[in-house]
Amino acid sequence: MNAETLAQVLRPVENIFAAKDYPDLLVGLEKPDDAAVWRIDARRALVVTTDFFTPVVDDPYDYGSIAAANSISDIYAMGGQPFLALNVAALNPDLPADVNGEILRGGADKAREAGLVIAGGHTVQDKEPKYGLVVLGFVNPKRMLTKSGVHPGDALVLTKPLGFGVTTTALKQQKASPEDVAEVVTWMKRLNKTASALALEFGLHAGTDVSGFSLLGHASEMAQASGIGMQFFIEDIPFAACARKYAGMGAFAGGVFDNQLFFGPRIRFAEDISEETRRLLFDPQTSGGLLLAVPRRKLAGLLKRAEEIEQPAWVIGKAVKGEGIDVA
Repeated sequence: MNAETLAQVLRPVENIFAAKDYPDLLVGLEKPDDAAVWRIDARRALVVTTDFFTPVVDDPYDYGSIAAANSISDIYAMGGQPFLALNVAALNPDLPADVNGEILRGGADKAREAGLVIAGGHTVQDKEPKYGLVVLGFVNPKRMLTKSGVHPGDALVLTKPLGFGVTTTALKQQKASPEDVAEVVTWMKRLNKTASALALEFGLHAGTDVSGFSLLGHASEMAQASGIGMQFFIEDIPFAACARKYAGMGAFAGGVFDNQLFFGPRIRFAEDISEETRRLLFDPQTSGGLLLAVPRRKLAGLLKRAEEIEQPAWVIGKAVKGEGIDVA
């Protein structure tokens, strides 16, 4: 569902659960973030999220693994530690049982890698498979990552490259090479566990994961929530090696244009940035990386530590006073 439609759908229920009536609801519909957060006590809060989607790749095991990594990512984006999950699946009974089983096995292996337990779930029948997780985690309320914690001067750090959406769309159009698909599958299956731990190690307070609303869409949400502006530098933004090739073929999903329509008025591009490049910045990502706001005094130490633990980290811009996003 695109951002504009989602906003309209949620509007009738926004005031039913007023924040003042639920003092322990730290993050909910009133201030939407990557996951809901409910305070248990002074040091613990419960983080809850859910996500599921149709296949983005052909291999059922990879699909299950990617879907699970994507679902768990929202816990990491809040600085939380996942511990429990439930499967949410729509499976085609006409498919061989081992195909459906591989989807669930992919999810289970990825959950085990993340250190959480899948304890059950719910399935329905559908001609088009859909899979994901309900995930629960714990977070220290005083050490949470939120979209509203960005300050002017913070460096903006991205932990995975862009271009997953355009590549998987090329796959659906039978344009993508196996080597290119393998590259983005490796990235999409990578958990944001290490990136989240890095953010907590350096006491960061602002972050989000880059998913269906694209880099610019999720950055725009952070900028609005924090009351700041942002500047991105296109030469510093990493892309999958094949992303520009498939952008040149026009292999963009419909979500690109939805994101461009909804978030576009908040974005100012330099004139020399091509339309293809602009669309790549609006490209919906599946299981994308974290976008972190890093105070300048902590940046050098964070980048050094990231290299030590083999966690990719690219400085792609900065937070500034003002509003909206400039891309130069």
